[in-house]
Amino acid sequence: MAQNTFRNTWNRYRSVSIAYRIGAAFVLGSIVGLTVGGPATVLEPLGDLFIRLLEMLVIPIVVFTLLMGIRQLSPATLGRVGGQVVLLYAFTSAVAVVIGLAVANLVDPGTGLTLTDEPVEAESPPSPTEVFLGIVPENPVDAMANTDLLATLFFVIVFGLALVLVAEEIDDGAVERGIETIFDITEAGSEAMFKVVWGVMEYGVIGVFALMAVVFADTGPGAIRAFVTLILALTLAVALHIAVIHLGVLIVALTHQSPIAFLIGIKEALVTALALASSSATLPVSMANAEDNLRINEGVYGFSLPLGATVNMDGTAMYQGIAAVFAANLVGASLTLTEQFVVVVLAVLASIGAAGVPSAGLIMLTLVLTQLGLPLAVIGFVAGVDPLLDRMRTMTNISGDLAVATVVGHWNGAVDFGSGIWDGAVTEAPASAGVSD
Repeated sequence: MAQNTFRNTWNRYRSVSIAYRIGAAFVLGSIVGLTVGGPATVLEPLGDLFIRLLEMLVIPIVVFTLLMGIRQLSPATLGRVGGQVVLLYAFTSAVAVVIGLAVANLVDPGTGLTLTDEPVEAESPPSPTEVFLGIVPENPVDAMANTDLLATLFFVIVFGLALVLVAEEIDDGAVERGIETIFDITEAGSEAMFKVVWGVMEYGVIGVFALMAVVFADTGPGAIRAFVTLILALTLAVALHIAVIHLGVLIVALTHQSPIAFLIGIKEALVTALALASSSATLPVSMANAEDNLRINEGVYGFSLPLGATVNMDGTAMYQGIAAVFAANLVGASLTLTEQFVVVVLAVLASIGAAGVPSAGLIMLTLVLTQLGLPLAVIGFVAGVDPLLDRMRTMTNISGDLAVATVVGHWNGAVDFGSGIWDGAVTEAPASAGVSD
């Protein structure tokens, strides 16, 4: 009898969408952290385990799915898809910084606070030359072992293209069979990794609960109140960017699809991003949403999403503009239009080299503040609430990654709008919609 009761309870629990279960864990963990306080930090290992499990998946997921994506694209098509993806990423990131600066000038975050003279040690940001050279790994295996996504992406793309070119050019049955075997193993590995992903996400309910309990136990409500204008500015900017650019421009204007359907299709990825504050760790969930819900062809999302986890940082770039205004207000200064333009350029370029890991935006912020001549001690002010801000930035990044993948899939006939979450939620599109070959 007890066994049947347990089984029925478990089945009812599993019948609830994983997104809702993780969302409930996010809220409950936050409440526990705020009410219990310091003792809640005992849960930290449970949260750390969840992060480690997701980090374990990142490189295998990237390698398998990216190779599968390249397998389904000819070199000519890959060049077209790659160009579309990069241009859209650059566009959304630039607009994100502009929106961030506009909102910051309106909300004026940081007014009324006083900067202390305590020195703050911050890591030096990489120079443009270091970012450029870092794309090419000295040792591909070492790059994978250190989760260097940009270098790993470069090697896997080059290796995958080489396999496709050899298969097209060589007239040797043994070599062709060998290449097909590599791709077959890759496909099997990709399917297996997605099974592992959902197993990890089942544990994620516990992991997210623990993570949020620890975050709020450390920061407490006082930190949130102290920086309410900064949090308000970023929240407003994120909402505007997702609503206007991701949903309005990319989904409605360019694909003529329902923004509500899109949001429903990516809800697991958004909740995971909000909980983990890591584009890289969210990557497995983003790919699963693109495959199962958005019905994007693996040839597109297998290329665009791993690339987006590294170079598309809408939320992170947006935050640089807001934080720059915040820093200026702390020292009683104001940014000129020229200086704000400098912030836009720096934020877009720096976002290319920003790691898809928690608090990477703090490293980028040192570059922006140094260029503007603002004190780096500001980083010490925002570091206390950065775990909260980082979650909103990451959610914006993930929304942008999936919106761009949907648009590029639409342009290349690589998304099925007649199934998945789109079924019954598609708006009428003009006959001329889409891009022909």
